[in-house]
Amino acid sequence: MKDTLLIALFAFLGAGAAGLLGAAALWQLRRRSLTASLAVVAAVAVAAMFAGTLAVAQAMFLSAHDLTVVTTVVAMAAVVSLATALLLGRWVVARSRELQLAARSFGEGGDFAAPARPATAELAALSRELAATSARLAESRERERMLESSRRELVAWISHDLRTPLAGLRAMSEALEDGVAADPDRYLRQIRTEVERLNDMVGDLFELSRIHAGTLALTPSRISLYDLVGDALSGADPLAREHGVKLVGDRIEEVPVEVDSKEMNRVLGNLLVNAIRRTPEDGTVAVAAERSAEGVVLSVTDGCGGIPEEDLPRVFDTGWRGTHARTPPAGAGLGLAIVRGIVEAHQGRAAVRNIPGGCRFEVTLPAAEH
Repeated sequence: MKDTLLIALFAFLGAGAAGLLGAAALWQLRRRSLTASLAVVAAVAVAAMFAGTLAVAQAMFLSAHDLTVVTTVVAMAAVVSLATALLLGRWVVARSRELQLAARSFGEGGDFAAPARPATAELAALSRELAATSARLAESRERERMLESSRRELVAWISHDLRTPLAGLRAMSEALEDGVAADPDRYLRQIRTEVERLNDMVGDLFELSRIHAGTLALTPSRISLYDLVGDALSGADPLAREHGVKLVGDRIEEVPVEVDSKEMNRVLGNLLVNAIRRTPEDGTVAVAAERSAEGVVLSVTDGCGGIPEEDLPRVFDTGWRGTHARTPPAGAGLGLAIVRGIVEAHQGRAAVRNIPGGCRFEVTLPAAEH
């Protein structure tokens, strides 16, 4: 037992010395290729065995022949180990370089394509993670491209919508100033109408900027859907009469909700104005409010004839105005974008779908806790 302990002690001391030298070599090579590190690890394993064997041989006074045999065996093991380590290192480095090139491609705006040849489990996991990151970056780039396109369209449309009323205001003010206006009262009424329209446009831009900046402050209070829809219908009734459109309240349940009544009135007001302006004379705009499995649903149904399927995903985008974008009643294309922003700030969802003869806008909100 004592001899066994002595052998273990001498072997440990010899192997430990080789391990310390190997650790120092690894530290010096920590910034070098993985191939060099693997070669050092293989060399340390063989050197530790050889150093331990030599220490035991010297302590136990092995014969020269036995020591030569052991040394030869260890040397052959060292050759095989180093060759295996070098092959493994070169294989891993090659896979890593392929992964590096693939990662560089999606970093420069392309899509990540995982190397076709097999890799280690760790490299395969890294490849999957890079592929997922590439997909997220592609989605982000697409959203950024769409937002930039939307901003450019918005600036162009706002510029167009501002230029027309400003030119009219200038002409009418000059006519009043020169005293050549045939009907000054009519000119003054028209000026007031244009100023109110510009004021509404500026108000929409301010509201949208607060939504995009995340600074829209809500003051929720408990209110019945019945009262909320009633107020919105009362506010939109004059415009409906002017356009010859009939407003109908359909299936309005007295369901309580926790919302900012002012902002939700704006949501319903924007939806109703949009529906009234798109519905032909003698048409009907219907409002419904009812419970659903997801909470409560407010809907506005119009008779616009429907929206082209390819335009449905863009309806709530900033600046979208559809096929009648250049008609004055269309506005700046901010109303529906504001609707979505306010609804999402309430943890809700806004959607639109076509129905026979028109389309249906739906706002889904969380139900109030009892």
